[in-house]
Amino acid sequence: IMDKIAYGAVQLTRRSFDVFSGYNPQKMNERKWMNRIIFLETVAGVPGMIGGMQRHLRSLRTLERDHGWIHHLLQEAENERMHLFFFLKQRNPGIMFRIMIALAQGIFFNGYFLAYMISPTICHRFVGYLEEEAVHTYTILLESLDAGRLKHWEKLRAPEEAIEYYNLAPDAMMRDLILMVRADESCHREVNHHFADLPSYEPIEHMHVEISADKTELSFPPPKPEIKESSEVKDELKQ
Repeated sequence: IMDKIAYGAVQLTRRSFDVFSGYNPQKMNERKWMNRIIFLETVAGVPGMIGGMQRHLRSLRTLERDHGWIHHLLQEAENERMHLFFFLKQRNPGIMFRIMIALAQGIFFNGYFLAYMISPTICHRFVGYLEEEAVHTYTILLESLDAGRLKHWEKLRAPEEAIEYYNLAPDAMMRDLILMVRADESCHREVNHHFADLPSYEPIEHMHVEISADKTELSFPPPKPEIKESSEVKDELKQ
């Protein structure tokens, strides 16, 4: 039931925003795509920060370690913020656009903050489905680019900050940046669905993440047991 609630909330949010913003990939130019991306990335950076902040405060209250969740959540928020600034190299929003961002952030932050206090599980499932919509959006953007509807971006180089951040080739293009951003969103999708499947007290080994051979799935295997030297084993047996 909780999964259906999360999925329904994402679909309602997506469709409402599509109607409000006049989303039509067949007719969108670079400016309209940039407006959509910038607005969505300002929202996408909120859940990880709220989740990390709440778990941080709970760790302080309970005097217990968090075991890796905070690291993942704050890293997600930082990564989404980096996406935003990569795209801001191409567009400087005006005052009305900034007001809309502030209003959306205020509404979403407070709503998600309360929801995370009630059910972190359903919130992570919600973000997992939300990130799937982000992957779908960037896929449509790539299709529009490949179809020749975004002529300016066909010849546009990726920002230097993005090239350094992703360790791209010096001649990387805008398409390369979009591919990397989509890959990030895919990772966030898998991580949040994984978090939704775990009890909130389950330890997360953030240094043990594996990517499938086709680079489409993430897994979180338990850390390998520490292998001790034979001399250490002998010393333990003597005690």
